[in-house]
This record gives sequence, C-alpha cells and structure tokens, in this order.
Amino acid sequence: MYNKNEILSALNEMKLDDYMELSKIPDIDLYMDQIITLFDKNLGENKRTEEDKLLTKTMINNYAKDKLLMAPDKKKYTKEHIILMCIIYNLKQSLSIQDIKKLFNPMIANFEDENLKEDEKKKLSKLYESFYEIKKNEIEDNLKNIEEKINNINNMESDDYGKVFITVLILIYSANIQRKLAERMIDKFLICENDEK
Repeated sequence: MYNKNEILSALNEMKLDDYMELSKIPDIDLYMDQIITLFDKNLGENKRTEEDKLLTKTMINNYAKDKLLMAPDKKKYTKEHIILMCIIYNLKQSLSIQDIKKLFNPMIANFEDENLKEDEKKKLSKLYESFYEIKKNEIEDNLKNIEEKINNINNMESDDYGKVFITVLILIYSANIQRKLAERMIDKFLICENDEK
C-alpha cells in the first residue's frame, strides 16, 4: 500500500551523505584489497543488497586501463587514486565511463606531468572537500523537493499502484534532467583526447 509517511521515513533512513572524508583516506599507499576494504567500511551502508560490490579489483584495473586513474606505483595506490575512485563511485551511477574520462582527462594529464603533480594533489583534495560541503546542502534541498513531489502524488486520485508508478517515473525524470545537463556540460566544456583526432 502506498504510504506517504513510510516513503518519507525510508528517504530519511537512506545514507545520502555517503562520503569518505579525507581524514579517513590514509596518507600511505595501499594495495587493491586494502582499498576495497576501505570502501566497504566507509561506504557500505548504502548498498542496495548485501551482495552488491562498491569496488572490485576488475573495476580498479579497468579505471587504470581507461586512464581514469594515474598508473599505480608497484601495484600501490596513493591517496589521490582513492579520492578519484570515490568520485568515480559517485559519477558512475549516472554518467558513462567515457563521460567520466572526459571530465578527468585534464586532471590526469596534470598528474602525469612532474612539474604540475604537487599542485594537482592540493587542487584535487580541495575540490573533493568542496564537493562534500556543497553535497550536504544539496541533500537538504533534494529531500524538501522529493517530499513536495510525494505530497503532490499522495493527493492524486489514483490507486496505490498508480501512485507508486508515478512516483518512480517522476523521480527518474528528475534524475534524467540533471544527468542530461551534466552530459551537456561535459560535451560543451571538456574535450577528450579522442575528440581531438
């Protein structure tokens, strides 16, 4: 049965602030297994099912192969690698790997340039912290917006199935608008190496 209060309660129970704080990311280099454990420990509460994987060895290898990450040093990954993996974790829920690559391309190029590497490390940490601060406000705004949508749908003349159906459609439609705007920004403002050829 469609129950507005249960939906709002479920919304408030969700771990929308899933974020690995910079202080929880070690300053020492880690192996893949250690990174996977770190992700599960810090971000595992928001998995849809217990079997879901936040990060796997294959994912990490593919990110490095697709140049979403800098090459690891002797199979070890730095704090900056982990920050990028956290960002990928957020982005890949809505964006294609190709779009993420376009977004990361200028940063990865700077990391590979020894003259720019140290500045890029500081910049990445600052961007990551800024994202978290803005994200906190975004969560509150989104919760209010979703609550308003649920109130509107709750007042519709429809059976429970119809209300659930419309709620899902509206939530996905809202997510699609934001995804399409993000894609448009990537297409308009960022150039991938492959686009230049």
